[in-house]
Amino acid sequence: MDGSDLLDGVSSEVVATPRLHTHVLTGGPEAGTPVLFIHGNASSSRFFEETLAALPPGYRGIAPDLRGFGDSETKPLDATQGLGDFSDDVHALALALGLEEFHLVGWSAGGSVAMRYTMDHPAGVISLVLVDPMSPYGFGGTKDAAGTPCWPDHAGSGGGTANPEFVGRLEAKDRTESDPNSPRNVMNNFYFKPPFRAAREEVLLSSVLSTKTGEDNYPGDMTVSENWPGVAPGERGMNNAISPKYCNLEDFALVQPGPPVLWVRGDDDAIVSDTSLLDFGYLGQLDAVPGWPGEEVFPPQPMVSQIRAVLDAYEARGGRYREEVIADCGHTPHVEKPEEFRRLLFDFLEEAEGRAG
Repeated sequence: MDGSDLLDGVSSEVVATPRLHTHVLTGGPEAGTPVLFIHGNASSSRFFEETLAALPPGYRGIAPDLRGFGDSETKPLDATQGLGDFSDDVHALALALGLEEFHLVGWSAGGSVAMRYTMDHPAGVISLVLVDPMSPYGFGGTKDAAGTPCWPDHAGSGGGTANPEFVGRLEAKDRTESDPNSPRNVMNNFYFKPPFRAAREEVLLSSVLSTKTGEDNYPGDMTVSENWPGVAPGERGMNNAISPKYCNLEDFALVQPGPPVLWVRGDDDAIVSDTSLLDFGYLGQLDAVPGWPGEEVFPPQPMVSQIRAVLDAYEARGGRYREEVIADCGHTPHVEKPEEFRRLLFDFLEEAEGRAG
């Protein structure tokens, strides 16, 4: 990225760490209190660019590209560590930048990375903001608020669940909108609540298209399963790292001392929902995938209920969290409803600063 199309006040740099060369966007004064923003799957730091440009005085925004996304180095992702590779990458970046404490904001799968980082390094997190986060029990293949797997092999999650047409069009850097599976249409129909179209749609589409495809990155490898829908997780790549086979963050409830948590979500999120349009349980219920074994065996994953259950357990042990729902909003409130999102974020940062002080 040459940086010529960055918003005023936002800078781009590559930070060398012992783990990988990490591209970051920054905004605000270098002496400001750090706020680290972690993007979600099939995206990059550029989804937070407008937020970085609008940070109030006194805050230093830092938004890295995770490995295999944006302009960061592409390295294999060991899915058997769950989100551990990402958490370790973020920690290496924090050390390289000399960050001892910071606010942490995570969107979608990045919210789960932020939860994992907080579990791994609780003393360094001043506050935690979860923006339409993935369930603590991963994506796909679980059936109740406790995250019980539908099948012992976690079929219905992992690298084999990605739409192959979408993956192929990602790899081809397809910018068209003639096919419903094109990255542009997936972004506009799933990331956002239609008919919303982003003013900087081309920049955000380029961010989606920056996703590195293959068995080591997105979506990862897979195994064949005798259980419906016929695919189970492999051991490499993004969609396996977020499979419940390897991703289980229920012990977030045990973090002591835990930072204050703000959970922000759009009320019309089509991706993270108890009726997610990307979840095989819900697609089976809609007869969109043949052979569905029924509600008792493979119901829709109750993603929002699972998030709330873990945060309630966190609160029961002395932690604090607040849930804020943004009306008429999809999966990406920081882009769709920026003013409301920033008000919630900035007020929360100020509250957390006051408590920390």
